[in-house]
Amino acid sequence: FVISAAKIDPRLKAIATVSMYDMGAANRNGLKHGMTLQQRQQILRQAANQRYVEFQGGETLYTGGTQHSLTGDPVGDEFYDFYRTPRGEVTPAGASSQTTTRPTLTSNVKFMNFYPFNDIETISPRPLLLITGADAHSREFSEDAYQRAAEPKQLLVIPNAGHVDLYDRVELIPFDTLTTFFQSHLQ
Repeated sequence: FVISAAKIDPRLKAIATVSMYDMGAANRNGLKHGMTLQQRQQILRQAANQRYVEFQGGETLYTGGTQHSLTGDPVGDEFYDFYRTPRGEVTPAGASSQTTTRPTLTSNVKFMNFYPFNDIETISPRPLLLITGADAHSREFSEDAYQRAAEPKQLLVIPNAGHVDLYDRVELIPFDTLTTFFQSHLQ
C-alpha cells in the first residue's frame, strides 16, 4: 500500500517495504501466476452472486486468510505459525477468531482492480528500498516492483528468511540498513 500512496503523495521522501505483497496481483493471478483466467472469472461470478445473497440478508462468505490448522501447505502453514499462535495472534474485542485475518469474498475480489505497481517509476527520484526474504513466497512481488521502478532503488534479499520471518525475527530484520536508509534520505 505504501507504493500506491507514494505515487500520489510527494511528501513521502523515502519509501521502504519489508515482506511486501502486491495484493492486486495475488488476487488476480495467484502466487507465481498460478491462477487461470477461468478460475479468476469463476471467483468474480461467485462474488457477484454473493453480493446479492448478502443484499438479501443472507450469510456472509469468507475466503482466503489464515487457515485454522496446519495443512502441509507451506504458505498457509507459515501464516498459521504467526497469526494462529501466540507469536502474532490478536483477536480484536468483539471479533471472532474464526474470521480474524479472513476477508469476505465480496470485499476481497476488489483487490483484482488494485494495481499498485503501475506507474511505480513516478516515485523517482525519491529512493525506494525493497526488502524480502530469500525463501519468501512473496519475493516475486519485491522483484517485480524492483524491475519496474526507476532509480534510485535497492532490492535487499535476506538469506534464510521467509515472508513472515521478517515480521518479528529480529535477528533477520535488517534494522541497520533501514536506519541508514532513512537517516541518509530524510535530512
